[in-house]
Amino acid sequence: MKKIIFILTTAFSFFACQENVLDTAPYDAVSSATMWTTDNLTDLGVTGVYQALRLNINASAASGNELYQLDRFGVGGQGRDADALLMGTITPSSSMFSDNYKQLYAGINRANDAIVNIPEKSPSLPEKKARLLAECKFLRAYFYLRLNQLFKGVPLFLEPITPDNAKRARSTEAEIWEAVVNDLTDCINETNLPDKYAKGNALYGHITKGAAYALRGKTYLYQQKWALAAEDFAKVKNAGYTLFPDYKALFKTANEQSDEMIFSIQNIGLSGSGSTTQFFCGTRSSFGSNWNTYLIHPDLVDLYQNADGSNFNWNDIIPGYSGMTPAQREVFFLRNNLTENEITAAKNRGADMSKYLPSGNEERILKVYANRDPRLGHNVITPYSTYAGVFGTSNATVTMRWPYRSEAATGGDLRTDTQSFFYYLHRKFVYEGNSELLNRSYGPTDFPVIRYADVLLMWAEALNEQSFSAEAVALVNQVRARAGVGLLNSSAATTVSSQAELREAIRNERRREFPNEGISFFDELRWKSWKEKVFYPGAGVRQIWGANVQTYSWKGDYIYNWPIPQTEIEMNSTLIQNSGWIN
Repeated sequence: MKKIIFILTTAFSFFACQENVLDTAPYDAVSSATMWTTDNLTDLGVTGVYQALRLNINASAASGNELYQLDRFGVGGQGRDADALLMGTITPSSSMFSDNYKQLYAGINRANDAIVNIPEKSPSLPEKKARLLAECKFLRAYFYLRLNQLFKGVPLFLEPITPDNAKRARSTEAEIWEAVVNDLTDCINETNLPDKYAKGNALYGHITKGAAYALRGKTYLYQQKWALAAEDFAKVKNAGYTLFPDYKALFKTANEQSDEMIFSIQNIGLSGSGSTTQFFCGTRSSFGSNWNTYLIHPDLVDLYQNADGSNFNWNDIIPGYSGMTPAQREVFFLRNNLTENEITAAKNRGADMSKYLPSGNEERILKVYANRDPRLGHNVITPYSTYAGVFGTSNATVTMRWPYRSEAATGGDLRTDTQSFFYYLHRKFVYEGNSELLNRSYGPTDFPVIRYADVLLMWAEALNEQSFSAEAVALVNQVRARAGVGLLNSSAATTVSSQAELREAIRNERRREFPNEGISFFDELRWKSWKEKVFYPGAGVRQIWGANVQTYSWKGDYIYNWPIPQTEIEMNSTLIQNSGWIN
């Protein structure tokens, strides 16, 4: 059998005392023939399958491939630099396509190696082997789901990939979904797989039956098997998962094992084993001096409703705002007491300085972000809000002001890499102060792949696509109640009375709930709403007041499907390229 090499990167044992060590077991190159021949090697081999969840993580530069980084393609995110997919210049030779394809298949091959060899070679107890097999089948299903979300039909391998079988033709999208469902059904039927693990359990982070139900339900959504999806999501609730009461605190390390977290990538604050959200979504005022590579799009900020659940409208706070040009609107975001040079520069950029309030400009714009859905303030650093950052290495509360002047130990401005532009910045998964992490390259907080709020909103969608119902509304309202925003159908402003109205309400709720969690882009692809919501006329990378820095270009509906990477086409002549893509 071809040797499968797994290299892990830290010096801590799988059985060390830390809680989050699922992905940190060290071992040298071990052939698959040897890997499974002791109980310890069996554990290490399965750890290698889990470690494939981390293959996209690059701690030295933004890869563009990690789940949260793909949010730049959704409604809520954007990148500070021009992106070839959004600009319409991308080709099948792009490393983004090939990197995702290769990394997901690497995970599949690790899972296949385990699934084949554990029953044949492992001396572990039968109950343990059965549980580990179920975990590996879940992971194989997850990797295939990710491939199918993007490429819509890929070669299907349910055994280790070898030189003899590598040149396999693509299975259809439907066939891949069937394989995913089969693997997840095997997990659900495995009696040795628990419904969930409690916080602090030594096996926390391993796959559970609740996770299998959640992922199978999502797979049924893709197949538009609404009733089956709803049944699975109900089983997740029955497994004991529930919403954590505090949305803001949910994303802190202390609560990463709450009952809301169903399936997450395990992180610890060690090199090669942590998250990179801080590094690429933080600011220069964050500990470690970080890069604001990924940003919040103004469209998402405008989507956050007023606290009573009514829709936000700029003209309610600043009459006439929507009728002004983006350049003119900059005036409302300027700091108090501008210098003459700053006033001249703003005029030259097109700001309507007749509307400037020298001693009240900041106070006026702050009203825009007051009395809004609290998730806005939890997810986004907005103008003239504060952020608990650092100055040097000491804690410092900084304020997001425009134009930027300087940092300081007290009263300083928030500093970014993009000082000549004014963007909304991420707050979720951006660490605060100097005590939440040791290094900007490896944050300790687990990254949620599926959490219970996701299940509730998918459940509502599955019910609503069958027929409009009070039950579906109630599921959405669980998420809204936790957020602290007015409930649907609690007032005239929040009324939804039809399937179409509730469908849009569910979709907007997902956009507001999940920024920086790697969900939005995949939602827009699934709903076929990507063109409408992201590529509308004039859309682009935007400053806070709506001025484009880059303009997007829609090249055709074919980009709803990613192309099979050009290198794969060249190596395997049986692969047929997705329609519309030419190199």
